Amino acid sequence: MEVQVFMLFQIVHSAGSAIYFVFSILLLLASRVPRTNPGCGWWAAAIFVAFVARLAFLSVQADDAALAKLLYALLSITEKLLLLIGAARFFATVLSPRILLLMTLLMQLWLLSAHFYQYSSAVYSSGLALFNASCLLLFIISVLRGTVALHGGIKLTIILTCALLMLHWLLFVPISRMVYHDWRTVAFIIGTALVVMQYTALIAAVLSLFQKRLLDSESKALELAYKDPLTGLSNKRYVDALFGKALQLATRPHQFLALYYIDLDKFKPVNDQAGHKVGDLVLQQVAQRMQACLRSTDICARIGGDEFVVIATQLEQQQQAAEIAKKILHCLQQPYIVEGKTYQLGASIGISLYPKHGTAFADLLEKADAAMYQMKNAGRGGYRFFDSEIA
Repeated sequence: MEVQVFMLFQIVHSAGSAIYFVFSILLLLASRVPRTNPGCGWWAAAIFVAFVARLAFLSVQADDAALAKLLYALLSITEKLLLLIGAARFFATVLSPRILLLMTLLMQLWLLSAHFYQYSSAVYSSGLALFNASCLLLFIISVLRGTVALHGGIKLTIILTCALLMLHWLLFVPISRMVYHDWRTVAFIIGTALVVMQYTALIAAVLSLFQKRLLDSESKALELAYKDPLTGLSNKRYVDALFGKALQLATRPHQFLALYYIDLDKFKPVNDQAGHKVGDLVLQQVAQRMQACLRSTDICARIGGDEFVVIATQLEQQQQAAEIAKKILHCLQQPYIVEGKTYQLGASIGISLYPKHGTAFADLLEKADAAMYQMKNAGRGGYRFFDSEIA
């Protein structure tokens, strides 16, 4: 029977050591990724210390069993120190590393005194259990007060596994003394399972931040690719990509689409005389006005220095396209006040219609551009539909 217990003991610690070592490698690799949350590296160190502690405890039934227990206890509380520092770094909470280090040193001194003065097993185990439970409670508080945005399920799993581990430590001594004297091997099996769950949840937390970074980077890249950095409007690339969806609305029965090519009048003198800073501020006001006067279904983009494109969908009569052009002109012809000075601008608008003037974005854009130049040649400050005969 004793041989079977010893073999089970060896299997538990060997398996636990192997699992801990794999986790330490995974966390270490994750910590080497640029801009990874620094808490990941501390957790890699913590689980590696737990791995070393399990290796040390494999000799618990040898002649130096007391020394092996001491080494395991010292490494166990060191693991908790690294775990808490990692929590402070990962969840951005106020946990002073100096205070944590002082707590650990005091506990290590107490363990050394308990070893040399041969405190009773109950006192020795109780002190170790209370320290570990306290550290786990601090870890839970760090998760709850942390400012890092984590998936609710991951955060809940971390809290629950830490709570179960804390309960496990607190019940270790009472159960071993009053209920089940050969509780040690069973306790280590349960403890190993809970630690595996805990570090699995921590790895999931690290991976979730990786995923968030990737999604944020993708969103930023799309924004840079499809947004005009000055005005915040869409750019030509975005309109080209979205044109197919706009056509889906235009292909409904008795509906069509209008493309407006808008060129600001009298903008060049503002840019040349008042400077590019004032010119940029004027362009930003132009973008704000156009967004305010257009419908939610319309698409507005800046495609050049002072050139804009608007796509109006779900139109049923050509007069509706004309009314939208008048509305845009009215908005853009109002005075612009920048840095205490007033500037007066206008706009020339060329309009092409789908499917009357073309079915592709490039064709409609070219014909609206041609209509805009027709308007400029005719005196500026108005709108004109594309006319194939004049073109």
